[in-house]
Amino acid sequence: MYIRDLSLINFKNFEHAEFKFSEGLNCFIGNNGAGKTNLMDAIYYLSFCKSFLNSVDAQNIRFDQEFFMVQGKYFRLDSEETIYCGLKRNQKKIFKRNQKEYKKLSEHIGLLPLIIVTPSDTNLISGGSEDRRRFVDSVISQYDSVYLENLILYNRALQQRNNLLKQFAGRNIFQLESLEVWDDQLVKYGKQIHLSRTSFVEKLQPVFQKYYELISGGKETVGLKLQSELAEIDFEQLLKTSVVRDRMLQYTTTGIHKDDFEFELANYPIKKFGSQGQKKTYLVALKLAQFDFMKEISGLTPILLLDDIFDKLDKIRVEQIVKLVADDHFGQIFITDTNREHLDLMIASLETEACIYTIHDGAVIS
Repeated sequence: MYIRDLSLINFKNFEHAEFKFSEGLNCFIGNNGAGKTNLMDAIYYLSFCKSFLNSVDAQNIRFDQEFFMVQGKYFRLDSEETIYCGLKRNQKKIFKRNQKEYKKLSEHIGLLPLIIVTPSDTNLISGGSEDRRRFVDSVISQYDSVYLENLILYNRALQQRNNLLKQFAGRNIFQLESLEVWDDQLVKYGKQIHLSRTSFVEKLQPVFQKYYELISGGKETVGLKLQSELAEIDFEQLLKTSVVRDRMLQYTTTGIHKDDFEFELANYPIKKFGSQGQKKTYLVALKLAQFDFMKEISGLTPILLLDDIFDKLDKIRVEQIVKLVADDHFGQIFITDTNREHLDLMIASLETEACIYTIHDGAVIS
């Protein structure tokens, strides 16, 4: 699977741009702020129906314009696919596959598997549990539509339960029977989500370890562990024992929405004990393991986006990453950098064609 053509109108700092891509390596080179990452975001948008940079869709419209349009033409499973996304200010986002609009955006997730590595991935280590849950949820949702649906329904029930707790406090009443209606929903979907997360972590771990060792050249062990109350106590029982606390705080204090994932290096939290290079290596290895996992599950080779990944890595680790992604195990790759030397090294190691685009101030100059 690969994206052949990309068209942009009023997307971020691009007024209008057209691209034809190689099935192998595609490079965007330019100074910081030129728009390289925005091009990565456009490709990401067509897979996930959203930006990885801005949670508010309207913020992706070019300054002083009223709409944006992103369209990609893909070759997938021996057929062509045209994916279109358009948004006008203060209107509903339009997302189409082969000119047919989706009823629910969730129907599109997983059609075009994609892995992205960006500088903002450091939030997975330094940020809160919500960042790590969002990462794991996005991975599983790409290959398991039931998981995504369970997640949507769980979050909907969670919101209703929290609203009910606030209403009880505001009216100075409490109705356990009303609360238990939403407890049943949380238990139904939460248990399935917990099983999926547990299975994902167990299967990802050995592949993750392999990539870390290949990049670092060392013997350090890395770990990814699920921390969940559901591992020790039945979810239904957890909700019953937390009722008094939930009522006092006016929100649901226990459940899979409180899960966390512990990132470890040599059995210690990498957040506290890892160097910058080790943390960057950890994240790249984690994403490459995700690539393998999704490729096996979906039967499609995901598109790989590498946004400014060489920063904070020594020469040896850079060379190891280049050797890895140059292998024919990977398919279409997009990479951004300000350093032409890194790109020349990667191109020299590949036996496939490569496209290089020089980006300046939201425009393609070569």
